[in-house]
Parts: sequence; structure tokens; C-alpha cells
Amino acid sequence: MENISILVVDDDKEIAQLVEIHLATDGYNVLKANNAYEGLELLEKNDVKLAILDIMMPGMDGLEMCKRIREKSAIPIIMLSAKSTDLDKIKGLSTGADDYVIKPFNPLELTARVKSQLRRFTQLNPSTHEAASDNDIVTEHLTISKEAHRVIAYDKEVKLTPIEFDILYLLASNLGKVFSTEEIFESVWNEKMFEANNTVMVHIRRLREKIEMDSRNAQIIKTVWGVGYKIDQ
Repeated sequence: MENISILVVDDDKEIAQLVEIHLATDGYNVLKANNAYEGLELLEKNDVKLAILDIMMPGMDGLEMCKRIREKSAIPIIMLSAKSTDLDKIKGLSTGADDYVIKPFNPLELTARVKSQLRRFTQLNPSTHEAASDNDIVTEHLTISKEAHRVIAYDKEVKLTPIEFDILYLLASNLGKVFSTEEIFESVWNEKMFEANNTVMVHIRRLREKIEMDSRNAQIIKTVWGVGYKIDQ
């Protein structure tokens, strides 16, 4: 674990230090930045496996930094924010974040989410140069290789985050089966969904923007109104 570097970007030095203490206790190498520009520079110079970004920062905020990271990297991103409404969460997730933690937070919960995101990223995101196996999933418009973490939609390779890949693989490996948002959440995040939220819908929307020819007229991930989502043959 000593080789795993995590970037923490927060203009509140006390919060950044608190996060560093708990992550370092678990053996992670923590890189800290007090603003987005420092954070992006650290990303360029280091092999960072996960980023924790505060949303409200002077200059470039965490949302804009998240967008810039997503232009080059699929590493897990966890947003920190004092804003707790569904609209705020949707906005954060829509920029490409994988998780959203509300301040004030329990450091143990944050480290648990870090471990969950890293586990997904390291297990499901090996080199795309690995050979595809015989259990690839192939549909009319989609090819998925789990071992190579590779997705081809309409003959074009697309880059997905680990969360996006997990959702797509869940649907594609159960062709024709309709999954509710609750079932998707509990299968992908491996935790109970105790209240209604829009997390799954936001990720489905992002997935469609990447894999569909026209995200408003989806042909791969289909909506079954009032029930959930499915992928047909």
C-alpha cells in the first residue's frame, strides 16, 4: 500500500491535514495541495491513484479541476463539500466524480470510501493492452472486455471510470434484465441505498453521453419507465 499515492486538494489546511493523518495511518502516501493549480501540477509529476477534491476553493474550484482531470485520467475522484442538496450532488457527479462526501464528515467513512474506490480501480482497470478473453460481452453495438477493462461502442473505444464500467458491465452481463436504480446502486457500490438519490441516474447519463450515438435517443442502455434500466441483445 505504500506505493499508492492519494492527492488531497483543500484550501482548508486543517481538513487536509486531518485527511492526511487518517490515510497515512492506513499506509497511503498522501500528496497535499491548497489549491487546484497546485493539485494539477502534482498530478502531472506523480503517479496518483485517487484524488480527493474540495469543491469550494478560490480561483479554480473543485468542479473545474475534476473536469480537467477527466480530460486525461480515469482515476477515482471523491468530492468534498459542505453543500448537501441533491442538486449539489448531481452537479458534482456530473463533472466526472465517482463519489461525494458531505462536510463535516467522519474520517473513517472517508477512508472506507477511498478503499472501496481504489479496490474497484485496481481490480477492474488493468492495462488495456492485455489480451481479451473468451468471456467478452458482445452485443449489437457494444463489446466489453472485463479483463482488459476495455469498451468499444459503435466500433469506437471509449474511456470509462471504474464506476461507469461497473454499471455498464452489470447491465450488459444480464441482457434483457431490468435493474432498478436501487439494485444498480447496491450491486455497484456494495452498500444499501437507504434513501432516494440521483447518483445512479447521473452515472447513467454520463455513460450514455460516452457510448450512445445520440444520448437522448439511447439504443444501448434503455429506460423502462417506472422500473429501471436494461441492455438488450
